[in-house]
Amino acid sequence: MIIDAHQHYWLLSRGDYDWLTSEAGKLFTDYMPNHLKPQLSNHGVARTIVVQSAPTLAETEFLLGLARKEPCIAGVVGWMNLLSGTFEEDLSRLKADPLFVGIRPTFPRGEDGSLLFTERLDRSLQVLADHDVPVDLLLSAHQLHDVIKLVTRAPTLRVVLNHIGNPTLQLDDWEAWADAIAAIAEHPGSYCKLSCMITRVPEGMQANEVLYPYVRHVRQCFGSERLLFGSDWPVCRLSGEYGDTAALLVRLLTDLTEEERVSIYKKNAMRVYGLK
Repeated sequence: MIIDAHQHYWLLSRGDYDWLTSEAGKLFTDYMPNHLKPQLSNHGVARTIVVQSAPTLAETEFLLGLARKEPCIAGVVGWMNLLSGTFEEDLSRLKADPLFVGIRPTFPRGEDGSLLFTERLDRSLQVLADHDVPVDLLLSAHQLHDVIKLVTRAPTLRVVLNHIGNPTLQLDDWEAWADAIAAIAEHPGSYCKLSCMITRVPEGMQANEVLYPYVRHVRQCFGSERLLFGSDWPVCRLSGEYGDTAALLVRLLTDLTEEERVSIYKKNAMRVYGLK
């Protein structure tokens, strides 16, 4: 059984996807379970983790409603306002739903883009750690230093780095990205998703050749026991279909043992998100 640990659904008429405009091309349309289920079946994927696409509690509730109807959805990584005065109450309400498995929040930032740590933020992070709620992190490669600060301030927090830290794939940026990945991986509660890689490859370049050193590095740093497969569907459609992103990862991981394969494609997602 394969678990896709990172994909999205959205319904444009809901109206809270500020980033989704006509300029988003083929992403500017509805993507719902009926669009994905045939592809999941074709590629042996039994269940998925659906990740928030809008910074609202309303969208999190929408995804939880979908999950209650669709057996293929194993859990929802929603959104929460870490600075809200009702953070604890909101978290308690969401946790009452067994399909709520984590959050991907937005963080307060200064003019230079660096994360702004406050007493309120620290308290929310500690609440998440105390309740064993994992936090997905969507950051640019230049913001990875924030993850190191975050896990230093909340050492028992479980964090899941999205999209292998969004490397620029520029040679000049390799060392900074690689060093940050290595430092993050030293935190035992950190995980990394092998997701959204196909969309980063410059046109005309071979994805295997470009991405292999990056995948090799995260494998060396996190080990197979802290990596998760994620398609990032439908965002992956900017560069390929579901099968293309799945096949790319297979080509990048040709030397996996069966135990490593089961970990990356199933067990790690179950452990990180507390799936039954």
